[in-house]
Amino acid sequence: MVSQDRDRSNFIVFPPLLLLVTIALPCLLQWFFPLGLLTTIDLRWRAVAGGLLLAAGVALSIVGGRALVRRGTNVNPLLPTLALDADGIFGWTRNPMYVGGGLLMLGIAVVFGIDWLPLVMVPSGLLLHFGIVRREEQYLAGKFGEEYRRYCAQVPRYFPGLAPGHHQESLR
Repeated sequence: MVSQDRDRSNFIVFPPLLLLVTIALPCLLQWFFPLGLLTTIDLRWRAVAGGLLLAAGVALSIVGGRALVRRGTNVNPLLPTLALDADGIFGWTRNPMYVGGGLLMLGIAVVFGIDWLPLVMVPSGLLLHFGIVRREEQYLAGKFGEEYRRYCAQVPRYFPGLAPGHHQESLR
């Protein structure tokens, strides 16, 4: 068997597909086995709170994608990373589009009363972390070396302030 070296992360699930499945599966579960927890909250409150989460998630994802395009690198994870972006939103979190996707999903769950979505987000988040993010970090460390390691030491993987004094470094 011939091995081809690809200039991209060796993720095990295409990231947008994980997002879509993580939204679609809970919708089916909710249809067939409704839990009815979120629907006990007044719709106006759900609409406001969920709408804010949804808007924040979309905004983070758009800002992250635009930042990569401005930097001159690819947004599509099937294509090579051409440059590191450590400024703007990438100076706050190394994964703004994944964080944005999480907020977007929580917003959808709250607005539409899909109780299963936060539950399915747990295994999905583990798959995202170990099957995508950690593999992307290995790829970027191999490609950009010490520059990427310094970036990891300064910027948290997901949320600022999540682990004070420890920036969720990618590789030790």
